[in-house]
Amino acid sequence: MTPSSPELLDIPRQTLTVEQPRNTAFIVGVSGVAALGGLLFGFDTAVISGAIPAITTYFQLDGYWLGWTVGAVLIGCALGAVFAGRLADKLGRRTVLLICAFLFALSGAGAGLSHQLTAFILFRMAGGLGVGAAAMISPMYIAETVPAAWRGRLVSLYQLAIVLGILGAYFSNYLLQGLGDNSWRWMFASQAAPSVLFGVLLLFLPESPRWLIGQGRRAAAAVILEKMNGRMAAQKAMMEIEQSFSGDKASVKEALAPGYRPVLFMGILIAVFQQVTGINAILYYAPVIFKQTGMDTSSSLLQTISIGAVNVLSACVAIGLVDRLGRKKFMVIGSAVMGLSLIAVGGCFYFGYFQHYWVLIFTLLYVAAFGCTLGAVTWVYLSEIFPNRIRGIAMSIATLALWLADFIVTWTFPLMTEQMGTSWTLFCYAVLCVIACIYFIIKMPETKGRSLEEIESLFINKLP
Repeated sequence: MTPSSPELLDIPRQTLTVEQPRNTAFIVGVSGVAALGGLLFGFDTAVISGAIPAITTYFQLDGYWLGWTVGAVLIGCALGAVFAGRLADKLGRRTVLLICAFLFALSGAGAGLSHQLTAFILFRMAGGLGVGAAAMISPMYIAETVPAAWRGRLVSLYQLAIVLGILGAYFSNYLLQGLGDNSWRWMFASQAAPSVLFGVLLLFLPESPRWLIGQGRRAAAAVILEKMNGRMAAQKAMMEIEQSFSGDKASVKEALAPGYRPVLFMGILIAVFQQVTGINAILYYAPVIFKQTGMDTSSSLLQTISIGAVNVLSACVAIGLVDRLGRKKFMVIGSAVMGLSLIAVGGCFYFGYFQHYWVLIFTLLYVAAFGCTLGAVTWVYLSEIFPNRIRGIAMSIATLALWLADFIVTWTFPLMTEQMGTSWTLFCYAVLCVIACIYFIIKMPETKGRSLEEIESLFINKLP
């Protein structure tokens, strides 16, 4: 997919009299394949929701160990985030995504075949390594490759892929539940096939042009930029990108230096807010929550599918509007609606009012608000705010914070509901939604329509 072409910077300016248009099919195809990492991310993390009753019985889990077993994948995610940035800077974005595809397949097959809790947790952690790495590399790859005007929509494809993966896991759980005591094994093993497909499609992707320029491979980068932006725009992009890489290779120490610290801190906070507002407590434990309203297992799994469907629709809304309305408006409105929805659901549990599907309705409203705002926009924002020199390291740090926050929420949810009840647990998440909303209003700059290099100048100019 990367044909040879003269290096753009070697073409005399006066010869560029006819602009070569960007290749739309190439742009969408590259972004779509890269976003498939999110499909496996969503499937791998959500498939356990339908298996919770079976693995609780099979492995004889109490509340403490249930939280650890469900959250084991997130420990792997955190470790994947730690190492993915360095590996992506050294080996390239596409190579690391190929490693992720292998880890997804290994995790699904291994967890499905496990007979001991230790083996099950280790295979789930292996899948988490792939999830944690793909969670930062896929959106970063898309952001580094596509034109600025399209970046919000195309990075949002990653969130769409995540929620499609979640919906696929919910459907798979519902369809496989009738296979008997070992149905949970098939739930996990079913992710091996899409993992292999993802790996095969990655072989046809080019490398990130910004990574290629960082490695001194200007000619190869020029070809990709030309197909993505058109010839004239590609020449300008080459010059801006090369200037942003001036100096020595970035280190963790540099990313934590005063010049970069404010933007790094902002990225960490936004990543943490995506998780501590409670989304994965709802997605992972939705069947358990719905069973508390008096439903049987089959009905609770069926209603969980509706959550997955709403998640998909809301991601489509984000793709259509994020480059029009901007990142900040989405985040402010989304966190406010999420907080109000959680208060409503918590109130239903507090008063024991489970009639007329109000719990389901407000849960769906919460999921919809998350899906088209914090769910999609967080990945867009993280992929674009960090300067080129520290993007890999900074994305690792921010994504590590995200997965640690996710693990804490996932691990503590069963304990909090045991000690405080479902209502007060949801009220706690609602308070965090309010805090997030205030932060977005006060601190979050708008970035829509700007190139990565322009965004870098925006943040650097704001720094002391």
